[in-house]
Amino acid sequence: MRNLLIIGIVICLSFVNAVSAFCQSNARIAIFPFAIYSEANLDYFSKELPHFLKKYLILAGVDHVHELETPENAWQFDEQEIATIRKMSENLDATHVVWGTFLQKEQGFDLKIALVDSLYQSSVRFFEVNGIDIVNLNATVKDLAKQISNTILDIPMIRNIVVQGNERIESDAIKRAMKTQIGDPYVPAKLSEDLEIIYRMGYFDDIRIEAETDSDGGQIVIFHVKEKPTIYKIHIKGNSVFDEEKIRENIDISMGSILNVYDVQENISRIEAMYKEKNYHNIKVDYELKDREHNQTEITFRMTENSKVYIRKITFVGNKDFTEEELEYLMANQEKGFWSFFTSSGNLDAEKLQHDVMRIQNHYHNNGYIDARVGEPQVVIKKTQIEITIKIVEGKKYQIGDIDITGDMILPKDKMMELLKLKSNTIYKRELIREDLIFLTDLYGNAGYAYADIIPKVKKDEENPIVHITYQIEQGNQVYFDRIIITGNTKTRDKVIRRRLRVFEQELYSGIAIKHSINELKRLDFFEDVQIDSQKGTQPDTMDLKVSVKEKPTGMFSFGGGYSSVDNAFIVGSISQRNLFGRGQILEAKGQIGGSTNQFNISFTEPWLFDMPLSFGIDLFNWTREYDEYDKDSKGGGIRLGYPIFRNTRGYISYRYERAEIYNIDLYYVPYSIQNLKGINETSSTTLSLHYDTTDHPFNPTRGMDHSVSVEYAGGALGGNIEFTKYRLKMSKYFPLFWHTVGLLHAEGGYVQEHNNMDEIPDYELFHLGGINSLRGFEWEDLSPIEEETGAYVGGNKYVQFNVEFIFPIIRQHGLVGLFFYDTGVVKEDNVRVQLDELRESAGYGIRWFSPMGPIRLEHGYILDPQGDEDSAGRWEFSIGTMF
Repeated sequence: MRNLLIIGIVICLSFVNAVSAFCQSNARIAIFPFAIYSEANLDYFSKELPHFLKKYLILAGVDHVHELETPENAWQFDEQEIATIRKMSENLDATHVVWGTFLQKEQGFDLKIALVDSLYQSSVRFFEVNGIDIVNLNATVKDLAKQISNTILDIPMIRNIVVQGNERIESDAIKRAMKTQIGDPYVPAKLSEDLEIIYRMGYFDDIRIEAETDSDGGQIVIFHVKEKPTIYKIHIKGNSVFDEEKIRENIDISMGSILNVYDVQENISRIEAMYKEKNYHNIKVDYELKDREHNQTEITFRMTENSKVYIRKITFVGNKDFTEEELEYLMANQEKGFWSFFTSSGNLDAEKLQHDVMRIQNHYHNNGYIDARVGEPQVVIKKTQIEITIKIVEGKKYQIGDIDITGDMILPKDKMMELLKLKSNTIYKRELIREDLIFLTDLYGNAGYAYADIIPKVKKDEENPIVHITYQIEQGNQVYFDRIIITGNTKTRDKVIRRRLRVFEQELYSGIAIKHSINELKRLDFFEDVQIDSQKGTQPDTMDLKVSVKEKPTGMFSFGGGYSSVDNAFIVGSISQRNLFGRGQILEAKGQIGGSTNQFNISFTEPWLFDMPLSFGIDLFNWTREYDEYDKDSKGGGIRLGYPIFRNTRGYISYRYERAEIYNIDLYYVPYSIQNLKGINETSSTTLSLHYDTTDHPFNPTRGMDHSVSVEYAGGALGGNIEFTKYRLKMSKYFPLFWHTVGLLHAEGGYVQEHNNMDEIPDYELFHLGGINSLRGFEWEDLSPIEEETGAYVGGNKYVQFNVEFIFPIIRQHGLVGLFFYDTGVVKEDNVRVQLDELRESAGYGIRWFSPMGPIRLEHGYILDPQGDEDSAGRWEFSIGTMF
């Protein structure tokens, strides 16, 4: 640093001397017109060239430059002409006179300029340059002006630039970074800029500048550099909390790199941040350097870890209306408590602390304290604990006075006032003002006023204290959608995205349609992220929409398992592609293999047949099942059609054909419905259904409803020997609760009725409960009535099922959630009424993760009302999926 200071002082003094000499120069230059020799008509160059020369001489530092008029024949370079010019310069009061000749040669040129010093009879200097293209004439004149000014002002030229002391960094690399070049005037101030530039390269510890004068009076500039050492080895000492490998993973300096003190300090900060995340806030990290030969060094990071410290005390100063407990409850940073092992209370997070201040201030603003201010937290880290002090200025508590709406109205004023959430004579809540602004903005936006300007004007009456709110509205002009631009889709075709949009080109702007469009695209589950941004269109009343998507894998390989009294242990797997060839088509194959069941299904769905919102599907299946009392081998398939009936509602019609063979019947224990069906049986049925879905995600919904109702008719005119009518109803509602938790209410029920000519409905067409998708804790499909005559378990003709879930985030950003659930339901025969006191019950907990591998479910249910040999401890069930 001392060397740098001395160099800086020397350069500054040199710069001052140069400026002083420059300012004291009394140079006055007179420029005569140039003689022009050219086949083309370039006579205007006679005055243009002196004009350019004057401009560049002034830029080079010569203040007094005059252009002169002469006779038609311009001056030449002989002695008589030079003598005449000297005599004229005395009358002009000029210290120097300039004139010249321009000769065009094909595309090139010769430019020769004479400089006469009127004070010295023998002082005549000539400057000559040859150009290959007249296009370069302007740059040539500029360069000659620099040479002339340097001659007049007696500024030496830089003849050479030399770099010494560098071993690893090439001289050419250093010279390329400098501003000073060979041929430039020697200006010390400019060299000081180069010194700073070279320092900023980060490769040098010391730089010195020297200048030598050569035999022609020019300057040779020498840069003496001392390179920084390279890092030979890095040592980690004093660490016990983290192993050495973990610390090395978090630093970004390496062996062989050039030592930079700033980089070392940055890495010390990184190491300290690692420790502070583990509550080692008194961590101290130092470093030591040990020089080695060949300009190398060893660096040692030494940790003084000290013990963990936690938040032991949070103090609020100035709070009157809210207790410390109420305010601390709002914070993410909290005092260490008894359950800190689970809740992480006591951990200090500086980033979250800033959000804590905002939450406390918002709490005051939403409870009448419009002027409340919360100061910057004062954090004191002591040897054994952390203390946080937060100062609060509450101010007065305000109520809402008059509420008014002025400006452009698209609804009657009294109607708009009724729709506002903010009401007179209530406590001032800023959040309600924000919600009213969103409501009004959406209201006007849905009417096409995309740029409506809505401003809440707040007028305080501090004496009472009351706040009067006026919403001032300027609607502007209606806006139409111009272009819809889709980006980010590398696989999914544009039309697959466009057909799910609720906005259309050349239609009136609608904010609610944009929101619905985002939801529709998210529900496709083809994309990780969906963004719709607006931008000005080609006309003032138009708007372009940019739909940006980020695609994700839509193929899935899944497997799962379970256990039931029929199948014992079994595994299931499937492979599917929900966006086949980017067309939005769905192809899926499923299989189940167990001790008594083999089942294989394949299905294909085209959601937009003939580019209409008409869905079409084909299903094929092969199912072999070994029951205790009989075996069943069935094959078949079906087709499906679906069409939107209302918004979020689709109607479906489907046909199913199944050919089932019943064999290996045990006549003593098999249900009557199976005994009568030995051999080949055919089921031909059609199903009508409606499906209403407004959920926001196919796997982890947070809001919305999912309802369906269906009627299946088998036999009769459709053929087959199996005849029945089956009714089913399912209803689900998801609703957000507090702290990003979600509630679920689910109910479903069904009834199947045989036709008059059908003695019994086959057991496999009846209802069963139990398992991960119905009553968890009970064995798979194990809730069934018992046939009195045979003692066999049979399905029921009717069932009801209810599920309640409380879903809470565990790692929200990664889609990991936990849940508590309660299930209840019962299955009954046709001639038995469903009694509420007969509903079976279970409850439990589980986790769900929409992982990069696919959806994972792991849930455990307890039987709340065990009967017979049932175990109240229940059972675990799981389902796992893998994406590809």
